[in-house]
Amino acid sequence: MPQTICATVILARGGSKGVPGKNLRRVGGVSLIGRAVRAAIAAQSQSAVYVSTDDAAIAAEAQHHGAQVIDRPAEISNDTASSEAGWLHALPHVRADLPGLTHLTFLQCTSPFISADDIDACLAAVTQAKAACALSVVEDHSFLWGLDAQGLGVGQNHDHQQQRKRRQDLPPQYRENGAIYCVQADLFEATGQRFCGPVALCPVDQPPLEIDSLADLDLASTMASTTACGAPPAKALAQVRALVMDFDGVHTDNLVMTDQDGRETVMTSRGDGMGLAELARHSTIQRLIISKERNPVVLARAAKLGIEVIAATDDKVAALDLWLARAGLDWTQMLYVGNDINDAPAMQRAGLTACPSDAHADVVGHADWILPYPGGRGALRHLCDVLVKIQEPLSDG
Repeated sequence: MPQTICATVILARGGSKGVPGKNLRRVGGVSLIGRAVRAAIAAQSQSAVYVSTDDAAIAAEAQHHGAQVIDRPAEISNDTASSEAGWLHALPHVRADLPGLTHLTFLQCTSPFISADDIDACLAAVTQAKAACALSVVEDHSFLWGLDAQGLGVGQNHDHQQQRKRRQDLPPQYRENGAIYCVQADLFEATGQRFCGPVALCPVDQPPLEIDSLADLDLASTMASTTACGAPPAKALAQVRALVMDFDGVHTDNLVMTDQDGRETVMTSRGDGMGLAELARHSTIQRLIISKERNPVVLARAAKLGIEVIAATDDKVAALDLWLARAGLDWTQMLYVGNDINDAPAMQRAGLTACPSDAHADVVGHADWILPYPGGRGALRHLCDVLVKIQEPLSDG
């Protein structure tokens, strides 16, 4: 069987009238373009990820998250240009890098909850069904209506003149959610159409939301903050045995108040503290605060939370090597939460990494999990709530 080589192409133009700067707007602490790029890079089936754009800021953001950039000409970047035109323009650039290209995946970054697993599943739907293309869909149990010649309502997927059926008894139907399209590259190039032959459907569980208005953006932000959307896969989080946290910018908002005598005070979140207490109650995950600060507030907060602490360390990696050895753990079992560049060496070693939504850009660009709240304002509570939900089924089983 010939090898499948697939690349992702994401279109992201700068001009958006409904939501100005839409593709750079943030959901759960990450820009829409960043979310799409990160999902594609995490997908095992994708060999490369490209963003086609006419906007320098979008190009920089895409590169920051790991994508390659294709400059899109102005004539195919306006309101009337089709997506197909942008994809066809990108295709020669992709083929130059991947001469054996067999398939393309097209992502819409206005769908903020695309997952790597969904991308892999959509490509698998094409190859397994020997189809020309596939698209992501959501199952829809709606009663659909239309108008007859007299302008009166008539059932489309049900006979409204018969006894009303339960929604779940309607024939299966699927709604295009506009998030993921996979195509055979040669057929797409020959036809210029995303539906270039027999179509496979890939049902997904992601929220059926596309960002077309500020209200959509607000809704997506709310959903990101109240669910595990954007978190690493549950099977990966279930392997976590150690939660290691920086202090400033993670437990705090990264601000410090200094009085005239040089005494420093910081603010922390009671909600974060409750989340950490619940995590201790529902799991055996070991918790550790690590900080280069020599401020006694670090020790005091750790003591109040009942969490082990390593303070006043300038080499977090060396300190954690010793701590892991004593705990009988290794780096792959660690979830490290950091917020700034001094956390980077430890984050590069940890099995999983997370950061608050207001972390330094270099940390955000490489963290596995960008938490939807800032440091000291709910980031740790959200993380702990997700971990507790994953740990509880394990303890029940």
